[in-house]
Amino acid sequence: MPGLLRGVARTAVISGTATAVSNRVSRRQAGRWAAQDMANTPTQQNTPAQQNTPASSPSPEPAASGDAMNSRIAQLKELAQLKEQGVLTDDEFAAQKSRILGS
Repeated sequence: MPGLLRGVARTAVISGTATAVSNRVSRRQAGRWAAQDMANTPTQQNTPAQQNTPASSPSPEPAASGDAMNSRIAQLKELAQLKEQGVLTDDEFAAQKSRILGS
């Protein structure tokens, strides 16, 4: 009986270790993909129609800054969800947050 118990315990330890390593690799890879997706998100650029607008028209500027702010808020919410799910570590979260906020 002790030999059987030892074998079962050994299998459980090996299985648990393999699962932990696999989960950590998956989380880190998902975090890297999320970071790449955020880095590859196109930034807002002035279209030719916006460039030809007279400087006295202030309406496009507030809309663009509002859209940029909404985009940042959405990215921060997504980062927070990834951190809550365990995909990002505290350090990775802080780095991405500072990149988004530009500080």
